[in-house]
Amino acid sequence: MVWSSSNDPAVLFLTTRPGFLPSASNSLTERFIAGRDSPEGSYSSLPDHDLQVLFLPGTFPNDQLAAIVPFDDDLLDRIDALTRLSRAWLQRPPLRDARMTVEQRRRFRLKLRAADGRMNGATYREIAIAIYGAARVDTEPWKTSPLRDAVIAFVEGGLSLIDGGYLQLLRHRRRS
Repeated sequence: MVWSSSNDPAVLFLTTRPGFLPSASNSLTERFIAGRDSPEGSYSSLPDHDLQVLFLPGTFPNDQLAAIVPFDDDLLDRIDALTRLSRAWLQRPPLRDARMTVEQRRRFRLKLRAADGRMNGATYREIAIAIYGAARVDTEPWKTSPLRDAVIAFVEGGLSLIDGGYLQLLRHRRRS
């Protein structure tokens, strides 16, 4: 999936390296996967490192490259993505995108499954059985079951994600 650079701060902006700097090898040239052209440039990706890049107009994967990092509220997200790109360039093992923890990813899937089930007419109890299994759901009265509350929260969370809340997942959580 290609995200717009205005929505995903992990999209890196690449341009031609300034001519006054000494040249450097570009070990990434053959590893970029072609994406799509857009008015702001050409999107590409490095799937092994879970990265998207935007080649600004007039920039190509085989050029001497430089990254542009805008100073804004998403600076830490951009630096994290640049760190992952540097590991690719240095041919080091990839780092996992840290914007979502393993637990957040698991809950994300459950929320979307629950919302999908509800939008297709499933009852909360049917959704609970699909998620937790019939044996676990049948262990206590449904009306007072904590599983019922969890399923309702999953459905509400999933519907919120579908309604545009998913964009928050593209940014690290910030302390207030």
